[in-house]
Amino acid sequence: MNGNDDTPADDFADTSAAGEHADGEQADVEAEAQAPRSWEERQPLFAIVGRPNVGKSRLFNRMTRTRFAIVEDMPGVTRDRQYGEGKWDGRGFQVVDTGGFEPESVDELLMQMRGQAQLAMEEADAIIFVLDGQSGLLPADREIAALLRTSDKPVYAVVNKIDGPGHDANVSEFYSLGLPCDLIALSAEHGRGFSDLMDELEAHMPKVTPKVDEDLIRIAVVGVPNAGKSTLVNRLIGEDRLLTSNIPGTTRDAINTHLERNGQRYMLIDTAGIRRKRSISEAVEKMSVVQAFKSLDRADVAILVLDATRGVTAQDQRICGLANTKGCALIIILNKWDTVEKDHRTADEYAQKVRDNLKFAPWAPVLTMSALTGQRSHRVLDMVDEVFASYCQRISTAAVNRYLEKALRRKSPPQKGGRRLKLFYGSQVATRPPTFMFAINNPEMMHFSYERYLLNGLREEFPFRGTPIKIFFRGRGKADRDAGN
Repeated sequence: MNGNDDTPADDFADTSAAGEHADGEQADVEAEAQAPRSWEERQPLFAIVGRPNVGKSRLFNRMTRTRFAIVEDMPGVTRDRQYGEGKWDGRGFQVVDTGGFEPESVDELLMQMRGQAQLAMEEADAIIFVLDGQSGLLPADREIAALLRTSDKPVYAVVNKIDGPGHDANVSEFYSLGLPCDLIALSAEHGRGFSDLMDELEAHMPKVTPKVDEDLIRIAVVGVPNAGKSTLVNRLIGEDRLLTSNIPGTTRDAINTHLERNGQRYMLIDTAGIRRKRSISEAVEKMSVVQAFKSLDRADVAILVLDATRGVTAQDQRICGLANTKGCALIIILNKWDTVEKDHRTADEYAQKVRDNLKFAPWAPVLTMSALTGQRSHRVLDMVDEVFASYCQRISTAAVNRYLEKALRRKSPPQKGGRRLKLFYGSQVATRPPTFMFAINNPEMMHFSYERYLLNGLREEFPFRGTPIKIFFRGRGKADRDAGN
């Protein structure tokens, strides 16, 4: 930074008036910010089970009013347990879409999918058994029905793909399953019979009072395929909730997993491994990429998992840049550290290489660990707490303007055509991420280098670790100009 002591006095922030001006600006900006997400206590959990390709994901999407679960006419598309939330008649519930249940399969992934379905049924308050009214009753349906008859959970059997009255006759053969419930004819795709199912499930939905949940930390675990994302989540929650395999792309949907530690609640979002577009051949893999991108929109903190044996790839750079653009706090994990030959200098050298390759996020902490062995895994949530505190940190208007006055004394604003850029005052107008507004005479005169100077100065002045900082400039009757880092 270049010193300059002859800055005109009227370029300095007027700290006595700054608070008065900034209060109105802050209210305007915060009113435009996204409202906090809501969380409802004591929500019942419904598990959707059935053999592959019977329409479980379509039913999940209809219940949650989203297109969250991947839907594709291919058996086994949904592999993990996918959680979502919905409402019916003002009552909240949670629903989990399981992988297709193949009771007799010996395939490694299908066996894990069967285990996932069984775990979901154990967690659920009620079970929705989906059957295919188009393909008819198959041996796998009988196997699943036999298992459900031994469950002490309420079971609701729906015969899906009954798209009109002409298909109603297809329901009759499923009565031979001997399930202790009536059959509900349903078209998950078109909505026929959906209200009948939800009216039945409503008995499990107590009235609850929604409350704003500002304390839940939402964490997106992102990275290229096979970097160890699911293994990391399993390590953090202490169970094998997510499928793990050395087959790249095993995780396809973004999975929501809830965790509590020391009174702090977290939601871990394990995303499908992101690949370069030219590496994606199946339509379902393309949808998985979109799914991972969307997860960052819902996240407060992004954990970028890198494979230490491969270093930083071009795709890692892309993912990191995306997390930064979306305004997530960021932690970088060098995973598989147990496989790296090292001495006392190796960790620092690797961390420096990461920062050299991810120059746009030098503020993100780097942690070396092994999700497989658990080496340093205890530090992950500590680091999440630390960067989330920075993510939510608010600096007083007086402190911002003291910083601005020092910044102006050190380096004068640019001039253009004989006119000088003037900064009148600054204020932090939002958190998650920290966002600052500077009132100036003409946004068109703000040069990129001076924006960067102000951003770097904010980081030097205030302890923002692991979070991007956004700034924008508001002129008198001029359009805003945004910047961020």
